Amino acid sequence: MSVKIRLARAGAKRRPYYHIVVADSRSPRDGKFIEKIGSYNPMLPADHAERVRLQEDRVKHWLSVGAEATDRVARFLGRAGLAPMPAFREQPIQAAPKKKAQERAAERAKAAAA
Repeated sequence: MSVKIRLARAGAKRRPYYHIVVADSRSPRDGKFIEKIGSYNPMLPADHAERVRLQEDRVKHWLSVGAEATDRVARFLGRAGLAPMPAFREQPIQAAPKKKAQERAAERAKAAAA
C-alpha cells in the first residue's frame, strides 16, 4: 500500500479550503483518508500564520514510515523545515513572444536605431 500526504478539498464553491491528509494513493481526492494532519487556506494572504497549519509531530511520523508528499504539500513541508525543499524547474512564460516575433522586433529596433 502506497501512502501519500496530499490535499483534500473542503469548502464551498469559489471558497477553497483544503485539509492536508494521509491517504492511500488509490483512494479518491476527497475520499477516505487515514489521518488529517493539517490544513491549507489559500484565501488568506501568503504571509498569514493560519494559511498553512501542520501537526509537525504527525508529519514527521508519516514521513519516517515512508509516506510520500505530493508536489504542493512538499512545498509546504519544505517551507516549514520538515523536509528538504523540492527542486522546481523554471516555468516557461507562455505570454512571451515566440522566436520569430522576437527576431522581427530586434530587426525593427535595429532599423529604428539606424
